[in-house]
Amino acid sequence: MNSRDRDETGRARNSRPRDGLGRPLPYGSAGVARQPEGVVRTPQETLAEAQDLLDAGRPFHAHEVFEDAWKSTDGPDRELWRGLAQLAVGMTHALRGNSTGASALLERGAENVEPYRESPPHGIDVAGLQTWARALAAEVKHRARAEPASPRLTG
Repeated sequence: MNSRDRDETGRARNSRPRDGLGRPLPYGSAGVARQPEGVVRTPQETLAEAQDLLDAGRPFHAHEVFEDAWKSTDGPDRELWRGLAQLAVGMTHALRGNSTGASALLERGAENVEPYRESPPHGIDVAGLQTWARALAAEVKHRARAEPASPRLTG
């Protein structure tokens, strides 16, 4: 019987090392350091850290930063952070060669940030992100794997 990995509080956590796109590697492999979970950041800190990760080709890790923002707020920006997390996961799937998952998440993320298009908070380039996401979604539908350029989060 396999025992599940647990954190210090007893929650199930997979402690397998991961590659730069978040894929599990065999135990004992050298992986990429994970983003710490549950970090509360300001919106500007969230955007700066996520942009750095996207620029470094680590959209899976950027997704985790957006997920922290999404889960740490119940305010009006909650769905914005969720949509941005979906865009980062969509990019992750595009880089992994999962065109179905990539297009679905990119389209869903673009739709979920739509309510913020008229008055984008925190300097986020919502319209530009939607254009980028929809173009990448269309590209991956025609090619199994894409090498997308990092989106610019702010204008």
